[in-house]
Amino acid sequence: MSAALMSTYQPLSLNFSKGLGTRLWDQAGREYLDAIAGVAVTGVGHSHPRLVSAISEQAGLLLHTSNLYSIDWQQRLAGRLTALAGMDRAFFNNSGAEANETALKLARLHGWYKGIEQPLVVVMENAFHGRTLGTLSASDGPAVRLGYGQLPGDFLKVPFGDLAALEQAASRHGARICAVLLEPIQGESGIQLAPAGYLKALRELCSRRNWLLMLDEIQSGIGRTGRWFACQHEDVVPDVMTLAKGLGNGIPIGACLARGKAAQLFTPGSHGSTFGGNPLACRVACTVLEIIEEQGLLANAERQGALLLKLLREELSGHPQVLEIRGLGLMIGLELRHPAPDLVQAAARDHGLLINVTRGKTIRLLPPLVIDEDEVRTIVQALRQLLDRP
Repeated sequence: MSAALMSTYQPLSLNFSKGLGTRLWDQAGREYLDAIAGVAVTGVGHSHPRLVSAISEQAGLLLHTSNLYSIDWQQRLAGRLTALAGMDRAFFNNSGAEANETALKLARLHGWYKGIEQPLVVVMENAFHGRTLGTLSASDGPAVRLGYGQLPGDFLKVPFGDLAALEQAASRHGARICAVLLEPIQGESGIQLAPAGYLKALRELCSRRNWLLMLDEIQSGIGRTGRWFACQHEDVVPDVMTLAKGLGNGIPIGACLARGKAAQLFTPGSHGSTFGGNPLACRVACTVLEIIEEQGLLANAERQGALLLKLLREELSGHPQVLEIRGLGLMIGLELRHPAPDLVQAAARDHGLLINVTRGKTIRLLPPLVIDEDEVRTIVQALRQLLDRP
């Protein structure tokens, strides 16, 4: 890593020069199967010709005007996303962390309008919502918070998936609670799925208590689980939803969607973004949504994800190194019994496979939505060989 870069990452010595579909090539010309998709970003694959064309054409037309003026592509994208999600309005920014900051501001405003002097947002243990000071406050885990001292915001943490704990919090702190923020599937903590019915119960509780239900779909959204959004597996519609990652396929964009009273909270001057919703990012996002729909990638993510989960369980359930295999669609985690610090490097070096290990011992698989059956089988075979190493 260059000495001119701050030491925020420990990257492998891999440097890629090009990509196409599910594949990447390093500077020496070696090919790799990308099973992490830039951490759930390049859902429609690398260098998709439709995206290349849209980016090239838009770059030659208009990149930026600011939100002082109407932006046609921004309005188109807002209409498309709100229709897909059953929401009313959208605000665009540049990242998932910014989208979650937007949601937290909506929660504060909701509490303010309810007359709550010190509003509380309920968040989940082991959650991850970003690296700004506000989203760090809403996140869990000492590693990401170490050294930052007292973080802003009032948050109440409860165990993920534990409805009884949330009911107890409501009985003790209900007068101060204004919102609940959670990931439908916790990604950074190792692909943790909520129990069946949990989101529906949360929806009912929030409606009854006049709390905002705010879902962070930054990793699980845009087709990753075989639905446009993971909450749609339980037919749950939140009050606020945050998006990023797969929405731009590598072009930075974040979105905060809201409905009902939550969609009316912002007024001119109460929030903003210089770059958010620029013509390039919004045109790319519109094109991504078109590609997913036209190529049937929701169905492919569901089908290939089910096959990947099935084959992993057939090959690796009962393996001495594997504790649990879990997932939904193309969002899958293999929790190991012990940390495997060199697994990512060994996968790339020995098998040309790009994976990720999160929380020290969970292999996280987030392949592009365009993956095919042969590539699914390649991933399973490579992981079997990796875990069988002496």
